[in-house]
Amino acid sequence: MATVKHESRWYPLEPEESVLDGLLRQGVAVPHACRAGACQSCLMRATSGDVPEAARVGLKDTLRAQGYFLACMCRPSADTALEVSGADALRAPARIAALDPLSPSVLRVRLSTDAPLDYRAGQYVSLLRADGLARSYSLASLPREGLLELHVRLVPGGEMSGWLAREARVGDAVSVQGPAGSCFYVDGRPEQSLILAGAGTGLAPLYGIARDALEAGHQGPIWLFHGARTPEGLYLTRELRELAEQYAGFHYRPSVLTGGSRDVAEGALDAVIRAECPKPVGFRAWLCGDADLVLSLRKKLFLSGLSLKDLHADVFLPSAPRA
Repeated sequence: MATVKHESRWYPLEPEESVLDGLLRQGVAVPHACRAGACQSCLMRATSGDVPEAARVGLKDTLRAQGYFLACMCRPSADTALEVSGADALRAPARIAALDPLSPSVLRVRLSTDAPLDYRAGQYVSLLRADGLARSYSLASLPREGLLELHVRLVPGGEMSGWLAREARVGDAVSVQGPAGSCFYVDGRPEQSLILAGAGTGLAPLYGIARDALEAGHQGPIWLFHGARTPEGLYLTRELRELAEQYAGFHYRPSVLTGGSRDVAEGALDAVIRAECPKPVGFRAWLCGDADLVLSLRKKLFLSGLSLKDLHADVFLPSAPRA
């Protein structure tokens, strides 16, 4: 039987049970969100014992070298004795600086940190409440802006989004962990055509990436496609249209499944993209949103001629309920 020592106490794990599930089952509060190895909010550090390689997949080399691993993906072999600590050293104190509704279903949360966070627009951070509740959100802000900007989808029954919408106040203390993710703009090919596509709050990283590319002097056309079910699901339309007026090479294309108009296309997001960019050979693309949408768009853009090495995807996974 594998055992885990956390804060001076040993906990037994059931066969094939992850460190996260085992600790949660026995009443230990561990920050976590997706429980699928993507958000990295359940990072822990091994101080003694062997950690399976699968628990370190996707981590930066610097984190691996320090012994960090993903508790949700760590299933120690039988008879392993693993001593662990939390990831407090990776968390930065922050405060809520602003809470502004962007649409009936999206809340903009701005955070201030004591020290500047080293990140690229489009990456994501884990937001942690004082009680350990954690959720991951993409960064729509640019580092020069000072505040971190998150777009939070208001989920019925959602613990974090419900708290932010109804109870949180400006000045409340929280923590952020990260950044993580490789979905961001890299310069070097300034004349390449870019596609940014997503639905819902998948707009958050795309908004940051687009502005980052424009401020870096990107010269090729940039197409930003944002989809929603109805017009009420679209947001930042004024800001994006102003951006399109300011930069001739930036093209903003909002779309909805129903309720289109002269300024908003009606139809599936992939069809709207295909109408504007039918042969994206040589393009670079960023796709953000729920898993089904991202995987579908990725496949269709690849079949249309876009190289896999130029396809960057940020899949939004639903958060698992707390045990």
